[in-house]
Amino acid sequence: MADAHAKNSPPPNANRDDDVAERRTLRDYYIILRERLWLALPLAVLVSVGFFYKKMQVTPTYYAKATMQFEKPETVVTTQGVIDQTVRSDVDLNTYIQLLQSRKLEARVMESLKPEEKAILRRAALKRAPPGTDPETVPISLGSMSPISTRASYLIGIGVVHEDAEAAALIANRYVDAFMTHLFDNAGGRNETAIVWLTEQAERLRKESEAKEQDLQRYMREKNLISLDSTKDMVTESLRKAGTMKEEKRLNLLALDEKVKQIESFQAENRSLFEIADIANHGAVPVLRAQLSKLQQELNLLSERYFERHPRMIEKSNEIAVTEADLNKAVAFAIAEIKARQAEARKLLATYEGEYAKQEKASMELSAMAIEYNTLRREADASRTNHNDILRRLNETRTVKNIEKIPVHPLDRATVNGSPISPDKAQITRTAIGIGVLVFLGVAIGLSFIDDRVKSAWDVESFIGANLLGIIPDLAAMKDDEKYTLLVDSKQAPGVEAFLSVYSSVKIHSKLDFPKSLLVTSTIPGEGKTLISCNVAGSFARHGKKTLLVDCDLRRPMLHRHFKQQNNAGLITWFESGGAMEGELATNPDLGIIKISENLSLLCSGGRSKSPTELLENPLFGQLLERLKREYDLVIVDSPPLGAVTDSLLIAERIDEVIYVCRFNRAYRKHIRLYMRALRNGKNEVLGVVLNGLSPRRIEYYSNYRYYRSYKKYYGAQT
Repeated sequence: MADAHAKNSPPPNANRDDDVAERRTLRDYYIILRERLWLALPLAVLVSVGFFYKKMQVTPTYYAKATMQFEKPETVVTTQGVIDQTVRSDVDLNTYIQLLQSRKLEARVMESLKPEEKAILRRAALKRAPPGTDPETVPISLGSMSPISTRASYLIGIGVVHEDAEAAALIANRYVDAFMTHLFDNAGGRNETAIVWLTEQAERLRKESEAKEQDLQRYMREKNLISLDSTKDMVTESLRKAGTMKEEKRLNLLALDEKVKQIESFQAENRSLFEIADIANHGAVPVLRAQLSKLQQELNLLSERYFERHPRMIEKSNEIAVTEADLNKAVAFAIAEIKARQAEARKLLATYEGEYAKQEKASMELSAMAIEYNTLRREADASRTNHNDILRRLNETRTVKNIEKIPVHPLDRATVNGSPISPDKAQITRTAIGIGVLVFLGVAIGLSFIDDRVKSAWDVESFIGANLLGIIPDLAAMKDDEKYTLLVDSKQAPGVEAFLSVYSSVKIHSKLDFPKSLLVTSTIPGEGKTLISCNVAGSFARHGKKTLLVDCDLRRPMLHRHFKQQNNAGLITWFESGGAMEGELATNPDLGIIKISENLSLLCSGGRSKSPTELLENPLFGQLLERLKREYDLVIVDSPPLGAVTDSLLIAERIDEVIYVCRFNRAYRKHIRLYMRALRNGKNEVLGVVLNGLSPRRIEYYSNYRYYRSYKKYYGAQT
């Protein structure tokens, strides 16, 4: 009972060790990042580069700012009342800001634009339009305007964001001009500054109007456009006629081509060309055909009276031959004439196609000239209209008697800024790097939580809640004859020290004295439990313990192959023979225990069984294990995987301690924890887990971590 209590009670420091194992250290996360470096890094680079590329594809925008300053003029009385344009409070300033954002002022700005200024505003949008797009159809964009007030001051700015740097400065300055004009209109009069400004604008528009009119007259003289509409009508009529003739000749050529193809087809098929009407009715062909038919009839009549060599028969045959020759010549002449007509039709088609292309080019040139002419005409009319409007405004301003100085004037005009404010390459680069880092960390650490397979010491000690007995390197490069007998043959080979480390860990974590039994199992096939069983047994035998290795995988026994032995005797043959236990079991012929080396023996399965539970649940099996423990210091049982069959749980009921084997990145943690719980519920002492199949690089990652934890647990337990 004392032994059972010691077997099932937790160690005194178990809770404290579990608390230490529950927390991941920075090295754990470093291992996670290293393990998933080549998955997370390319994805992070792809996401960050994609983000950078997408953000850099944004159309560049430019910023321009114009500034105005408000003053406090004296209040005067106008014909319309008392006017005070002073900016007295935030209410006044906010009123001006709302006015700048109003649709009315935007419409005033739009109306003030000149044709060349509209071209500047269309320039950015025109670059994105399809080739050949009419500039007049491209909408005018004023960009994004926002008033900027400086707190506790009489300064107000007008900021404009636009896709064109020059357009941004133009719109900012134009808003200032439109705002000042609005104040002029609402002041009940005009001040001296307004008169000077209007006079300058009137003179500038007069010169511009005259220049536009001169450009129009010069263009008309160069292109000889005295009557544009009549010239367009003549070219259109010539183009229509050329197109009609071209189509007529094309159809004629198609008909002749079809006749020539028909003749060639009849000739290739040896058909009679007289089926073609143009040949049958051509020239002398009908006469010759009739004459030939008549001669043949006469020949037929003579053949009834005379033989072939009769002079009259010979004479008539000669006449027929001459007539046939003449007919063939007439047919050949008819074919030649048709081909001559085909060649002539092809020449005429080429001639009219050239004429049509010439008229078409002339029509396109005339259309282009019409566009330029209309553009110049519109520009001249617009300039003349703008000049007349400014003259009217100037005359109205000069007639006002009471003139008040408007309390605002431009402080700084907007200038062209050559550097775009968007996209901000530096900011986008920083953001892209930050996103890449987050994606890298998120993918690597996220996958570590999603991926439920055992990969590290943390998975074993923290998640599964078991001791890590050792890490076995991947021995796939070694031959099977060697890797299963590493400790038996006492070789200096890769993996020997790893198995000796497992031997030491088993001794440290074991709470039972010899003799005892030890079960080696795993979750799924292929995790290396047989490899661990063989070499752990060899380790104990090498250290002087009389060890028996038992093959309890009765469905797929493998131990006898690895030690190059026959499987003629063993557990199955012993059970089928009655399960006798008289005398020494080591010499029992039914068991057939084989001595492998000094202190190491092998008990084979004795064949295969489709229903091994009959043996494993039989009380004789438990009695056999107890008897074997009397004759051996250690009985190591190699069992089937827990996840494949239930045999291991039946075996575990009769075993003192358990070693659980887990292959790197193979079995799932939740399955291992489930089977661990089942083993512990069965009152088994689970010594820990052996992590198998790690590459040398991964062992290097985990080694320091492993030694650190072993040190804390071992020496912590001693204090």
